[in-house]
Amino acid sequence: RAQHAGPPDGGWGWMIVAGCFLVTICTRAVTRCISIFFVEFQAYFGQDYARTAWIHSIVDCATMLCAPLGSLISNHVSCQVGIMLGGLLASTGLILSSFATSLEHLYLSLGVLTGLGFALCYSPAIAMVGKYFNKRKALAYGIAMSGSGIGTFILAPVVQLLIEQFSWRGALLILGGFVLNLCVCGALMRPISLKEDCKAAPELLEQNYVSETEKQDLKRMSISSPLIKLWPHECLCYCSWKEYDFLLMPGFMVLAVSILFMAYGCSPLFVYLVPYALSVGVSHHQAAFLMSILGVVDIIGNITFGWLTDRRCLKKHRYFCYLFAVGMDGLSCLFLPVLQSFPLLVPFSFTFGYFDGAYVTLIPVVTADAVGTSLLSSALGIVYFLHAIPYLVSPPVAGWLVDTTGSYTASFLLCGFSMIFSSALLCFARLAKKIKRTHLPSLTGNTALKQHIWTNGAIAYSVTAELDQRDVEFLAVDTNSFSKR
Repeated sequence: RAQHAGPPDGGWGWMIVAGCFLVTICTRAVTRCISIFFVEFQAYFGQDYARTAWIHSIVDCATMLCAPLGSLISNHVSCQVGIMLGGLLASTGLILSSFATSLEHLYLSLGVLTGLGFALCYSPAIAMVGKYFNKRKALAYGIAMSGSGIGTFILAPVVQLLIEQFSWRGALLILGGFVLNLCVCGALMRPISLKEDCKAAPELLEQNYVSETEKQDLKRMSISSPLIKLWPHECLCYCSWKEYDFLLMPGFMVLAVSILFMAYGCSPLFVYLVPYALSVGVSHHQAAFLMSILGVVDIIGNITFGWLTDRRCLKKHRYFCYLFAVGMDGLSCLFLPVLQSFPLLVPFSFTFGYFDGAYVTLIPVVTADAVGTSLLSSALGIVYFLHAIPYLVSPPVAGWLVDTTGSYTASFLLCGFSMIFSSALLCFARLAKKIKRTHLPSLTGNTALKQHIWTNGAIAYSVTAELDQRDVEFLAVDTNSFSKR
């Protein structure tokens, strides 16, 4: 296991980026391409929009709902083991789906099993990039997360061709074999030990419930190796709790609420873009091409936004770049119902795809800024866990609105306003924080903060405390009496 004082910002880190790039292709791009099967499933099983949409919803929900499980395996067993196991589960789910005889069968195999496999791969791979990069973190994430876009660009027409040549069953079988590449990605994830990851041992030494013998053992093991493998039961429980104490941070709590609305708004678009295009007279190949455009522009958004936000002028404003990208995606959804031809839908795919790639790149960066690198894996598990319920609910709700109103307008408007609200919530939270900082000095201006320094040989002790006038007079009298002596 590699040991570093800080993220190396290169070296094997670029192989980690390549591995994460392949993971996003095999997970997020494949999930997006499930929407291409939507019309095929609906026609074959003779079901309505809402019931068919549950397939895509369950995949996304299982992927995000089980993300903390992926982080747990990565933290306490191995990132490599977790990703390889996830690859096997996801491949098995896709292969079993090719033999489906009902939608319920697809709910379990394509939804639950494949989604669980993706969950074990996705958040650990993303967290590994954060451990290897600091100065070029946004660029590294931009390249790694662009796998979602480039995978969609390549897989969308390929999946449509596979469906035409081998039917939807053959296409799912081939995708099952393709997803086995996740096992290769897992093999690339070489663990790394950072100095800040090893702060738990000194904290444990101060706890009352750790016996003196265990403290001595912890001291010896922390000196010989920064990774303590023989944890006592109490220590393991304490460390597990410490991994999630960021949940009480106000900044993370606001981010978590905004994630719920953002996830609700973005999911239905990937499910219903192809069916909507078909409903306004676009051909099957042109509809699949819209997904390809969205995918390739997603790549541009990943890389360019990652590179731009690593620049010195924007590095301090990543938070506002993230909420701007989310807001622009929401605005794009509001205009979608009036775009009813292929030439008009192409600019939408460009706009939505670019800003989708932009904010997806910044999710890990904004999360890391909120909780720190040492807690990033656990925090990302929670962030992606928060995607689960919106991903589960939003496509069926959108399908119900389509079945009820006979139009996609209500569904797309709800998505757009949800994303705009997510962006506005973050904006108001940041403004409130700045206002609080501005008025804080005036609230504490009457408090006298005095700093006193005592020396004891070569060691200086500095204490800052609030002293009233009587304390100051007492110290002055005491000093004078001491000087007379």
